[in-house]
Amino acid sequence: MLEITAPSRIHTTLIDLNASLGRVDGGVGLALEKPCIKLSAWKSDEIIAEGPLKERAEEAAKKVLKALKIEGGVEIKIKEAYPQHIGLGSGTQIALAAGKAICKIYEKTLSVREIARIAGRGGTSGIGMAAFEHGGFILDGGHSTKEKKNFLPSSASKVSPPPLLARYEFPDWKLALVIPKTKEEFYGRREIDIFQKYCPISIAEVRKLSHLILMKLLPSLAEEDIVTFGKAINEIQGTGFKKLEVDLQAPEVREIMSVCRNYSYGAGLSSFGPAIYCVVKDEKDLRSALRSKEVEVIIAEANNSGAEIK
Repeated sequence: MLEITAPSRIHTTLIDLNASLGRVDGGVGLALEKPCIKLSAWKSDEIIAEGPLKERAEEAAKKVLKALKIEGGVEIKIKEAYPQHIGLGSGTQIALAAGKAICKIYEKTLSVREIARIAGRGGTSGIGMAAFEHGGFILDGGHSTKEKKNFLPSSASKVSPPPLLARYEFPDWKLALVIPKTKEEFYGRREIDIFQKYCPISIAEVRKLSHLILMKLLPSLAEEDIVTFGKAINEIQGTGFKKLEVDLQAPEVREIMSVCRNYSYGAGLSSFGPAIYCVVKDEKDLRSALRSKEVEVIIAEANNSGAEIK
């Protein structure tokens, strides 16, 4: 039997949904210690999963076993997980954890990238894949338009995962996840329709966002300048595709984001939300400001090592 603990991830933003340079997507994001996915797995004659996200685990296991031409199965017990469709990447993490478990049990040597491709993950963002493999703060390079010809979310895109361009150790900064208790979710057909309706994003917005990432966000991270890093996160919320993601949120989510911004160095929407992340100034002040809101607050820290396998 083996045990795997996979991180969650913040998806800061997609970079280029204009695609005029011959590449599309690209993104930045961060691996988190918690919430996380913990599972145990062992060899079996069948494919059996139990616990939260069991359907996702079984789906990935079937694909990996078939790709490896393994006649046996695997039993997976998911001990801890976090919900789907809140912006923290549980689908990718459970799929990679299930695939990696099979490789370890059957002594196969697939890379995390290969597992992601087989499981159908990484078709838009590579942040979840890199978070599982390496942890840290991640920049991925998107996809060639020779391979990916349409604007699509990860759930509907079957192209290979994007290349990792840069990975940084994240400083020992306190982070908070603020998860509004809203019933509105962005996935499936609704998410596909948003990409089809609003893309391509204007090249001016893409250039502005790229400038912010290259000359403000990443340098402030490298120099551990928490104030400038927070300002860059705030500016990103009003730029490019991220502005669209924020604008489409329910009014109460945008209001909670505003409160978080006022009581932190910076606050942003992770992926399509509704999860909001904050670079914390004072945890007590933040919690007090959110007391009247319908939210869950999780104090978190960065994961700089990726998934843990025992």
